[in-house]
Amino acid sequence: MGRLETSDKESVHLENEIQARIDNIFSNLERLEILSSKEPPNKRQNAKLRVDQLKYDVQHLQTALRNFQHRRYIREQQERQREELLARTFTTNGTHKKILDVANMLGLSNTVMRLIEKRAFQDKYFMIGGMILTCVIMFLVVQYLT
Repeated sequence: MGRLETSDKESVHLENEIQARIDNIFSNLERLEILSSKEPPNKRQNAKLRVDQLKYDVQHLQTALRNFQHRRYIREQQERQREELLARTFTTNGTHKKILDVANMLGLSNTVMRLIEKRAFQDKYFMIGGMILTCVIMFLVVQYLT
């Protein structure tokens, strides 16, 4: 399990090897359980206790392996998502391009389209100015009327 935590490239191979060994241990434990029931009565209780303890330990190993596999799966999924995000090309809002496409389809001239773009640029400044003016008015109302 220690080698599994430190290795990245061979982790799947090691996981399979560990899983095979755990399965082998489980099958041996089943045989041991059968053999422990055939022990003399004075040793039977002690033998069953040892087999149960071994089963408990192997179940913990199985759980640790599953936790490691889950963490590896989550890590791989995060890497895939990161790669998808890095590969994705982000664009600004596509409405500007759509408007230009619609205008071209309608047959508007380049001059008219430049005027529309200039107007949109000016409208942005009017909006920001209106927002600032509204905030100042709200501040004054709160300041002097309360």
